[in-house]
Amino acid sequence: QVQLVESGGGLVQAGGSLRLSCTASGRTFSSYAMGWFRQAPGLEREFVAAISWSGGSTFYADSVKGRFTISRDNAKKTVYLQMNSLKLEDTAVYYCAAGSGLYSSATRGYDYWGQGTQVTVSS
Repeated sequence: QVQLVESGGGLVQAGGSLRLSCTASGRTFSSYAMGWFRQAPGLEREFVAAISWSGGSTFYADSVKGRFTISRDNAKKTVYLQMNSLKLEDTAVYYCAAGSGLYSSATRGYDYWGQGTQVTVSS
């Protein structure tokens, strides 16, 4: 069992930056691929970024490529999402997720989810 807690969300102006963190409980964090997803009001949850269990491989949605960076610190059981050059359309609730398989862009590829953290980008 893995429990995930996100933090770091907030209100930021367009063009600004935020860093989200997701800290896991349990002893097997380093064996899980981790992903970040987001969901805006009225829309489906969408993939943002994923990272392999070792951190050696990363994968991004086209909409965030070059602006967002996913990383992890297995010793701290934490995965991060550095978000730069934020746009209005990045406004959403951001969720982290843990999956026992290969890192994936699909929600079905993840077994555990956090409660989400709100990111609001203003003009």
